[in-house]
Amino acid sequence: MRRLIVEEPVSRAAIWSRQLAWFALAVTLVAVMFVRFEVVDYTSGFAALAAGLALAALAVLLSLAAFVRIWTEGRRGLGPALGGLAVALVILGWPGFYLARGLMLPAINDVTTDIEEPPAFSRSRAALEARGGRVPPEPPRETRLAQREAYPQIASLTLDVSADEAFNLVLKAAAQRRWQVIESIRPGGRMGLGRVEAVDRTFLLRLPDDVTVRLRPIADGTRIDVRSASRFGRHDLGQNARRIRAFLDTLSDLALGLK
Repeated sequence: MRRLIVEEPVSRAAIWSRQLAWFALAVTLVAVMFVRFEVVDYTSGFAALAAGLALAALAVLLSLAAFVRIWTEGRRGLGPALGGLAVALVILGWPGFYLARGLMLPAINDVTTDIEEPPAFSRSRAALEARGGRVPPEPPRETRLAQREAYPQIASLTLDVSADEAFNLVLKAAAQRRWQVIESIRPGGRMGLGRVEAVDRTFLLRLPDDVTVRLRPIADGTRIDVRSASRFGRHDLGQNARRIRAFLDTLSDLALGLK
């Protein structure tokens, strides 16, 4: 007499979780490539990226539902559920990390070393063309005070070198940081100020951010002020402050190399 072996059914949520997670990964990767290489406009690219993240979040919910069915009903499908959860968490890990870090920072997208007299962005034809006609608006004082509290280490840098030497160092530091310099004015003239306008891009999505560097000759050297503003979003997740710190560190190292 043969014994009939009845296998427990496989959780459909587990199967769908795995399939949806892999589909979300494909959508997210394509969206990242589209935004990074500017294959589509930014609005469409961000929409596709948001869709990929939403699908990954749905895959997480399906895997959790599968775990409940497997535990309570003895259904099969633990492997697919774990696989779907793992792939979905990989997708959500990157934005989740930045979101968690951003929650501890103020919602600002424009940072400067001089909150009393921030460097102004150029309105020249070359600068406007590089920024798509956009001029970063002047943030209110409340925003600047929030910046001071969040980033007290962001401050002007004074170099004990001439304005011409400092200007050359700024250009060299911008090149090392791989900034796209769109305008540079050597210190001199009636005001005596120098300026370097540049565009920097974020690491993964290559989103453009606008940067201006002001050089002011003083009695014992040159004062350097930097302003960095994001083009997208109301919260930069600390990106502009990190950019300014990295640039000033590079500039300081170059200045030390002259001694």
